[in-house]
Amino acid sequence: MSDVPEDWEREPDASDSLRTFGAVVQALREHAGLSRVEFGSLVRFSKHTVESVELGRRMPDPDFVERAETALGNTGALRRAAKHLSRQPGLAAWFRQWARLEKLATNLCTYECRLVPGLLQSEGYVRALCDNDVPPLTDGALEAMISARMQRQQLLREKPTTAFDFVVEEAVFMRRLGGTEVTRVLLDHVIELGALRNATLQIMPADSEQHACLAGPLHLLENPEKRWLAYSEGQENGRLIADPAEVGKLQMRYARLRSQALSPKDSMGLLERMRGAL
Repeated sequence: MSDVPEDWEREPDASDSLRTFGAVVQALREHAGLSRVEFGSLVRFSKHTVESVELGRRMPDPDFVERAETALGNTGALRRAAKHLSRQPGLAAWFRQWARLEKLATNLCTYECRLVPGLLQSEGYVRALCDNDVPPLTDGALEAMISARMQRQQLLREKPTTAFDFVVEEAVFMRRLGGTEVTRVLLDHVIELGALRNATLQIMPADSEQHACLAGPLHLLENPEKRWLAYSEGQENGRLIADPAEVGKLQMRYARLRSQALSPKDSMGLLERMRGAL
């Protein structure tokens, strides 16, 4: 199947490029006589983020690269080096194939009943998810997970002509994972992303008497060749579904689910009421 990478099961390359980029940032920062705190203030990122980038533990955000370039002399070195940072740390091995296909998709559809979809998660929510992981993650793995989620989320803004469609269970937002403040920031974040022209968000109400996707979470995408693919994920595993008959069945379920969920307008209204009640 030509549109699915054959090497998707391989582990990503070692983080040499991240460590090299971080070392360059640190060298330029120290040459400028700036502490990590001072540099963090200039680039509007925390000292912790600056340290993670310099140590090669975190994929730098595009805003970090641009602001660091400006703060450290506008030599162009960081912009050029950042183009070679293609590794995606923190993504589960079984999910990397789907993550690569997402980048090329013209349509992306997601149904979630367990947690807020990764493309809509706030940083605090990701940290709360990691805090609840069993067994606990190491500090490095936690930072890698957060970096990967935030990096992947750039798709929503970097691909304005790709349609992103989400159906999420109301109960996911009622859970208040991480506490009230984390939930408040999460709702603000989701409402902001849901207002993008290329994003549609629908809430499946908790009191619905009909439900077409009781079998679990569902991901669908259409690639540039107009071929639809699906992805199903469980605990510690995931499966890419390419068979047209099986994908067609899942498309039917998703279409029925959308008709059962609240409209996008009513969904945003519900989230805003939930936000106001916190």
